[in-house]
Amino acid sequence: MSFASFRSGQDPIPAVNHVWHLYGEGLDSVGKDASYESKPMPEYGADELLARVDACGLCFSDVKVIRQGGSHPRLYNRDLANDPIILGHEVGMTIVGVGENMKSQFEVGDRFVIQADIYHKGVNLAFGYMLPGGLEQYVKLGEEVLRGDDGCYLIPVHEGTGYAEAALAEPWACVVRAYRDTRRSGLKQGGKAWIVGSREGERYSYEMGGMDTTTLPSELVVTNCPQRFVESLTNLAEIASIKLSNADGEDYEAIAQRHAPDGFDEIIVLGGDAALIETLSKLLGKDAVMTIIREEPLDRMAEIDVGRVHYDAHQYVAASPARPLGGYQHPRPLKLQQDGLCWICGAGGPMGMMHVQLAIEASDGPRTVVCTDIDTDRLSRIPIRFGDAAKKRGCELILLNPKELGDQFEVELNRIAPEGYDDVVCLVPVPVIISQCSRFLGKRGVFNIFAGVARGTMAKMDMNKVIENNVRFFGSSGSSIDDLKMTLSLAERGELSPNMAVAAVGGIEAVKDGLTAVSESAMPGKIVIYPHIMNLPMTPLPQLKDVLPDVAAKLGPDDTWTREAEQALLQHFLG
Repeated sequence: MSFASFRSGQDPIPAVNHVWHLYGEGLDSVGKDASYESKPMPEYGADELLARVDACGLCFSDVKVIRQGGSHPRLYNRDLANDPIILGHEVGMTIVGVGENMKSQFEVGDRFVIQADIYHKGVNLAFGYMLPGGLEQYVKLGEEVLRGDDGCYLIPVHEGTGYAEAALAEPWACVVRAYRDTRRSGLKQGGKAWIVGSREGERYSYEMGGMDTTTLPSELVVTNCPQRFVESLTNLAEIASIKLSNADGEDYEAIAQRHAPDGFDEIIVLGGDAALIETLSKLLGKDAVMTIIREEPLDRMAEIDVGRVHYDAHQYVAASPARPLGGYQHPRPLKLQQDGLCWICGAGGPMGMMHVQLAIEASDGPRTVVCTDIDTDRLSRIPIRFGDAAKKRGCELILLNPKELGDQFEVELNRIAPEGYDDVVCLVPVPVIISQCSRFLGKRGVFNIFAGVARGTMAKMDMNKVIENNVRFFGSSGSSIDDLKMTLSLAERGELSPNMAVAAVGGIEAVKDGLTAVSESAMPGKIVIYPHIMNLPMTPLPQLKDVLPDVAAKLGPDDTWTREAEQALLQHFLG
């Protein structure tokens, strides 16, 4: 095999496929005797494809699967000991085998990335979870990928795009999505809405005038609401043919179980206190919105499930009694505020570095980016890697280590942004840190709970920021086909450099060491595996000068990965 023939995808398909299986919980369950296995090459049928895995990024999501084993939500209690999986969802691939019925759509040599969040017949299978992933040399692609619920989950890659660039488009798409406004801006059409009154809310005068009626629920449940407000809702229900259900004085959980067993799409709280917000928050459904209508601040923070904010796309917004549905008319988009103040919490990790890069490289990005991390070494890499780009755009980079600053940490945060931050992005999956972040939002601020905290993770959140500053709390998880297409487009136009995220590379033998490094947060960036390279252990890019000087010579400033370095690496090992 040579680099030229590898690039074309025309090499003969070998009889053996090197594969890393996961057989249970823990890193000891990765592989067989701490190594990959040699399996027969997958056979593909007339309606299937065979793809060569060119590069695969390692992700902390892989580590979560390893730690949870078959109990991971996406594995549906799979018996991994007898039915192992193949991890790896950040993949760039080349088609090397085309089934007879697919030849009008695909050719050998076509390159793709895969949108990993795959749905087939309503079931979330996910590439690298239920479906075999990229920690192998070759993978068969069948109906789930090619004819899934959203169509084909393969996205074409430009010929000049590097293999690592393509593979890392997937994690980058998750970052890009974090700043795209994809949430609805009104009541869910045909959904279940619940308006809950309270003693505190009886003093307000509510008006429903000017309400957007382009989207309306199928059922509206009212509980303990002022009579005049109920009358206006009754009129609306009659005009719009909405089922109106009165549930005064009933147990909240019983109401939810009867009217919306999967949770309400919207809950509007009229003047409720922190305890009521906490109770009702548990009764929200997926993609739900809670609107808090209150003119006075709460007497304490409210404890809510931040895991559901992240994974179930819960939003918390505020509105005035004069416009109870005004919370849907968001005061600003999710995009980072131009010339604003941005705080990235957990900035030194691989995904944190991506958020920093995006904030700095955006031509209309923030004027100040505060980067915080408890690891001084990781934090120190940020100005080395992004300092020149920040200066070029006139963006101030500020580094803070909360562990070193102790009690002075919050003093510094307040000094930098006495009126609060326009944007806070939290990548630290620790409830007390998420809670802390919620207290530093300024007027119309946006708080993105990007950290992948599990459902059921409770954190005390400053809902007064929602009520008084009109901020938005939301979560960001995964990406869509459109996000991946946008990310590839940005990379191929030179507006985004996925390669900047690469911290180490390795061949097929390096998988377990790489996953161990990810689990220990040992790298300041992404680890990329090249499955067709043999005898290359996991190697941080700065160490290439000692072991592969011909490759190191092609690295960019601050030992950054480049297409040229990748080509030199493949030529060195493939010939």
